[in-house]
Amino acid sequence: MPLTYPHVGATRTGDLPAGWRHVRHRVRLPDGCFAHAGTAVLTWRLHRAAGIRITADAPRAAPGVAVTSGLGIGPFRLDAPCEVVWAADDDRRAGFGYGTLPGHPARGEEAFVVERDDAGRVWFEIRAFSRPDRWIMRAAGPAGRAFQHGYARWLAYTLRRLCVRAG
Repeated sequence: MPLTYPHVGATRTGDLPAGWRHVRHRVRLPDGCFAHAGTAVLTWRLHRAAGIRITADAPRAAPGVAVTSGLGIGPFRLDAPCEVVWAADDDRRAGFGYGTLPGHPARGEEAFVVERDDAGRVWFEIRAFSRPDRWIMRAAGPAGRAFQHGYARWLAYTLRRLCVRAG
């Protein structure tokens, strides 16, 4: 299925396109948790620990992997189909970006990245750009934007909690 937006891969560099809603949320993680945090992000563990239902073609994020996240229960579940458009897994950076597919309530791309800086500090960042695509997101208006920012904060909190427990 084709992606529903241009600017594929823009979350990899962080140079997000103008004219789209942007989300950027960056938090420091506990020292020494780079490998654990990176694995949690790349294997969908972060999302599942945050209460998101994940269905994916593969156990690990890689370009071309289809993934659907689901929020809510029963008839109130909102599914969001995406495709991983880039992934990184080296000694300084672990994460991925996925883009929206038809049926997603929005159009755009979101990235989840764990990075180790030159001083050895570990950071988690979520970067995204989006626009409403279905009536539910258009109707949500400012509440939809607030949800996106809250979702980023919740994922950061969840990853920090996973790191502390592993520590």
